[in-house]
Parts: sequence; structure tokens; C-alpha cells
Amino acid sequence: MLSKIENGQSAAAVATLSKISEALNIPLSWILDNRPETDLVLQPKSMRQSKVGHEDMGYSYELLAKSRFSNIEPAIVHVTPKDANLRHEPYTHSEDEFIYVLEGEIYLLYDQDKHHLKEGDTAYFKGTKPHLFIPVDNDGAKVLTVFIEGIE
Repeated sequence: MLSKIENGQSAAAVATLSKISEALNIPLSWILDNRPETDLVLQPKSMRQSKVGHEDMGYSYELLAKSRFSNIEPAIVHVTPKDANLRHEPYTHSEDEFIYVLEGEIYLLYDQDKHHLKEGDTAYFKGTKPHLFIPVDNDGAKVLTVFIEGIE
């Protein structure tokens, strides 16, 4: 599977990439973005990779910034429209997660409970609990997501 991901033959869910980054003891952003690391992160929209991943996972995402000196990684998750959403199994990952619904509406399936979130709504939760963004309609949604690596 790792070989297929490396060679672009298979797309990996953020949860899978998170587990790989955890096993390698590197930030998730290192896997999502391959630019050199500095202590100032400027990322003009025109220079940002617009979407990573495949819609058959139920979402795609764009990494907003990466940093070795921070335990947070912001991204925008593009939730696939309802009729195209093929993902039904919740994800888990090691990072806590803060979300802010930028556009549209989603159901946040979290630890077997379903929560309806609209534009402007937020949530903060443990990534180790099973969770999934489910689109409400065929307009899809955009969700600002901030992954926060725990400090132990």
C-alpha cells in the first residue's frame, strides 16, 4: 500500500497519512506538502495545491500551512456532494481536530452520534474517536480544519 501511495497509484485518506506520519514521528504536513521548512510560512493561494485526494474518499483537502515549530496544521476540507459520497466508514487519527464550517452544511458523525453543523458552526474533538464529515446536500461543503498534535 505504501508503494502505491508513493507512486501515485492509490490515494490515501488523511487518517492513513496521519498514521504513517505518526509511525515516522514526523508532522502530517510533511507528508501532505513537500516544500522546504522555514520559520515563516507564507503560502499565497496561487502557489497552494488546490486539492489533494480523491472525491471517492468523501473529501479532498488543501493544506494551508506547514511548520516544524508548531503542533497545529490548518487545512480546508472539501466535502464531496451527497450523491457522490462513497465513504461511510469513520476515520481516526492521533491529532485533536478543530473545525469551522466555511460553506455549506455537514453532519459530523462523531463517536456514533450525528451532529448537524451549518456555515459558521465549529467543533473541537479528539481525532482518536471515530469521526466522519457527511454532506447534507449536493452542494458539498468547505470546512476549515486545524489538526492539533497532542503535547505529552
